[in-house]
Amino acid sequence: MKEVMAIIRMNMINTTKKALSDAGISSLTARNALGRGKGLVDMTLLKGAEQGYEEAISQLGQSQRLIPKRILIIVVKEKMVAKTVKTIIKINQTGKSGDGKIFVLPVSDSVRVRTGEKGDSTLDD
Repeated sequence: MKEVMAIIRMNMINTTKKALSDAGISSLTARNALGRGKGLVDMTLLKGAEQGYEEAISQLGQSQRLIPKRILIIVVKEKMVAKTVKTIIKINQTGKSGDGKIFVLPVSDSVRVRTGEKGDSTLDD
């Protein structure tokens, strides 16, 4: 089992959910988030802030706003990871900064609370 965690634009959530459902991936969790990628950060200011320069710290704090995003958490069987990632990329890739990021993490087990069932049988096929 793997957890696919995708950070996407807020306005792409419904299209992404539909595409995942069409691909046979119906179970997911979505959360609101705030964040930014390195593309929006002036690296000179960041380096100065890391070195403790007050001017850089104050400029960095004012100029870099956190952007609203959505985090999708999808736990799938190993065989569904590539399909899940491809589907998310296909829908969200514009080629512009801010398209998002996908992380794939190991999951050791899952348990269905209602029945006590464990493992892969708790996930979509």
